[in-house]
Amino acid sequence: MKGKLFIISSPSGGGKGTLIREILKIVPKVTLSVSFTTRPKRAGEEHGKDYFFISEPEFLNLIKKNAFLEYAKVHGHFYGTSREYVEEKLNAGQDVILEIDIQGARSIKKLPLETISIFIMPPSFQVLRERLIARGTESEESLKIRLENAI
Repeated sequence: MKGKLFIISSPSGGGKGTLIREILKIVPKVTLSVSFTTRPKRAGEEHGKDYFFISEPEFLNLIKKNAFLEYAKVHGHFYGTSREYVEEKLNAGQDVILEIDIQGARSIKKLPLETISIFIMPPSFQVLRERLIARGTESEESLKIRLENAI
């Protein structure tokens, strides 16, 4: 039996990562698809666990090889979902979670795949702003862009 594909999506800082960490603790048959990105690693993140951190030329080469189910440039950095990883896990009967933004979710929904989509909204715009500031990784300009994109 083929696994199920879950899309968990939200604006940056919306809480999708927190929700997914809790799901992975209590649901044994589910795995998280680790995305590729060209953005710099944040404090505490690990290559291969949080993301596969690669250069832009490497990312563009993977696009040419059709290695992604979906990819997008978000806030100046590329993000992509590995086609091979997702297909391998689903075909083995394992459920897969994609932690992606709304742009990526729209791309996946266009594919001939059965998906279950979950969109997470923060309690308020103010809470979203506070979460992004608390990360300590956003400049004023990037904070403004992320908040505008969340609307």
